Amino acid sequence: MARSPEMDGLARSGAGVRSGEIFAALSLATDLGTGQALEHGLRTCLIALGLAEAAGIEGDELEDVYYLGLLHSIGCTADAPEAAALFGDDRAPRAAYTLIDPGRPAEMVGYLWRNVRPQTAAPQRLRAFASAMASGPGGARASIRNHCEVAERLAERLRLSPRVREGLWFVLERWDGKGMPKGIAGEQIPVAARILHAARDASAFHTLGGIQLVETMADRSAGAGLDPSIAALLRARARDLMARVSAEDAWERVVALEARPRVFLGETLDEACSVIGDHADLKSYGTRGHARSTAEVAEAAGWRLKLDAGVIAELRQTALLHDLGRVAVSSAVWGKPGALTRGEWEQVRLHSYHTERLLSRIPGLGDVAAVAASDHERLDGSGYHRGMSASQLSVSARVLAAADAWCAMEEPRAHRPALAAPQAAAELRAEATAGRLCAQAVDAVLRSVGERGDAVTAPPAGLSGREVEVLRLLARGLTNKQAATELGISPKTVGHHVESIYTKIGASTRAAAALFAIENDLLRPGRQR
Repeated sequence: MARSPEMDGLARSGAGVRSGEIFAALSLATDLGTGQALEHGLRTCLIALGLAEAAGIEGDELEDVYYLGLLHSIGCTADAPEAAALFGDDRAPRAAYTLIDPGRPAEMVGYLWRNVRPQTAAPQRLRAFASAMASGPGGARASIRNHCEVAERLAERLRLSPRVREGLWFVLERWDGKGMPKGIAGEQIPVAARILHAARDASAFHTLGGIQLVETMADRSAGAGLDPSIAALLRARARDLMARVSAEDAWERVVALEARPRVFLGETLDEACSVIGDHADLKSYGTRGHARSTAEVAEAAGWRLKLDAGVIAELRQTALLHDLGRVAVSSAVWGKPGALTRGEWEQVRLHSYHTERLLSRIPGLGDVAAVAASDHERLDGSGYHRGMSASQLSVSARVLAAADAWCAMEEPRAHRPALAAPQAAAELRAEATAGRLCAQAVDAVLRSVGERGDAVTAPPAGLSGREVEVLRLLARGLTNKQAATELGISPKTVGHHVESIYTKIGASTRAAAALFAIENDLLRPGRQR
């Protein structure tokens, strides 16, 4: 897979960002979101390419292997809040799942027992375990369907091929037909997905225990989870392949191996940043739509401060990306209704560090990474994660901090309801008066949101006003019964609305419906009539 000299030249010139760099950053984010060792996705991609080339696969199918290896987990945030509610965490159980054979009932029961709320008292843990057992394969199938559908939609926005988008539905299928969500077996599974299965498991088992575990896994999984011919190829080539992958700089190698890289510029870069922001915002009910809202407010404030057009464009991208590091923190922490412990606060404070580290690997986003990670810094040095002070914070950083604070107050969070605009404005001004937020940035933000008002537009996809209300509540995590209580209608009526919504927007899962709501700015009350 040769790299394009023309694309390399554009990337070096600072004219844009290589698509492979965006995809690699997303891959690192999914490692954090699924509790895997960092660069698991990059290594999976390289192992998959090695297996594919050994199998004589080339052309379009080899490209499919590349993108599936790199992006197979981009739907991992789709049901993170639900996973945290069941397990008490959404990250560690997902990493543990990679290391079992879910086709063996005893292993699946053991997995649930070890991972369902292990830190809680025995009575609560037993009830949670019983609930997980009762949900059975149907619950797992619904969860995986959420992942697949969201992954497909994000991949489409990243302009990946129909083959890759289809392949994302087979990430958790198995050769023996005991996979999910559809239970498709054998050669009906695309070859790129079958190679992915072997490469993903090889990466995880190698991290756990080295080459012997990889070889044992290949023998044990042949004809069960893995295509026997690919398992045999992995078994035969494991030592050489794993040694080669371990010796490489995974990031540099993966970016170099993209066969037909694109350069994201202008609107295409904005859309890629939006995908990343939406991926991160799905992590918790209260943050859904936050990146887009922050970008809108920050951009408007930038114009009111008469910033340069190029600075404003970069500020918008920064706002879309600023919470990528959220994926590294358990959804149980983001969804906790009470006070956080000291340890939980440390996790929260580190999310901006993770944002910076994930983005800083992309040369074209160097300045963006630094500003994005400063959204919680304050002029008096009381913010995080670096504790920067006024002299260290650029105008863009100050605007981002004010816009982020305003949008967070507008949103319902687990520990408090959404603040009414007057209260949010008063709190924002108080932060400026106390010397924590920049007074000029706060003024620009408040003028922007005041002038913006609540623009009334017709709902998309032919949705009715009531359907928008239902969709908004579902995206915020309410059940049909809770939504019915909120709206003063029956759960059965809510169910009818949900069926109609899914039909109109072309979705089949709550996570995909939530993503549609984010993409169409439906989560801010008053935006549609």
